[in-house]
Amino acid sequence: MSNAVTLRLPWAVSAEPIDSPDARALLREYYTEVADRYFELHEGRRSTPEEIDEGLAEYPSGDLVPPNGVLLVARHGDMAAGCVGVRMLDVRTAELKRMFVRPSKRGLGGASELLTAAGTAAVGMGAERVRLDTRLDLVEAVALYRRHGFVEIAPYHDDPYAEIFFERRLP
Repeated sequence: MSNAVTLRLPWAVSAEPIDSPDARALLREYYTEVADRYFELHEGRRSTPEEIDEGLAEYPSGDLVPPNGVLLVARHGDMAAGCVGVRMLDVRTAELKRMFVRPSKRGLGGASELLTAAGTAAVGMGAERVRLDTRLDLVEAVALYRRHGFVEIAPYHDDPYAEIFFERRLP
């Protein structure tokens, strides 16, 4: 019965400062999950807290602030349950970064809410298209982006962890 109540809770997505406690926690959880999956696949181990600290320093979120960026936080009920960053690459192209929904809240529509809000934010910053990159082992992310109309494109940067690139035209 508690699951039925959870399913009816609304999602609310809003901009949040990158240094808020909820934003910091979500960004750390995001990075921990993608790092753990990478290390488990390639080295048969999980990441260490020191590696997460190093990764957060190497891939900072300081560009996810107005006027050319934003961090969106999704709440499910009272819980900060997911996030996505949007930043402008040029005057017509936005990029999605750090898309994440906490495991306990997956399958409840939060990722779709975040993608919709990210598209709205990108249009508000003047974007005509939105791009992103991900890794092939993040199969759930690849499937999500394809379901939401993203099409595969040629690489637009050379980050060693980016294996597949997507783009979607905005309305």
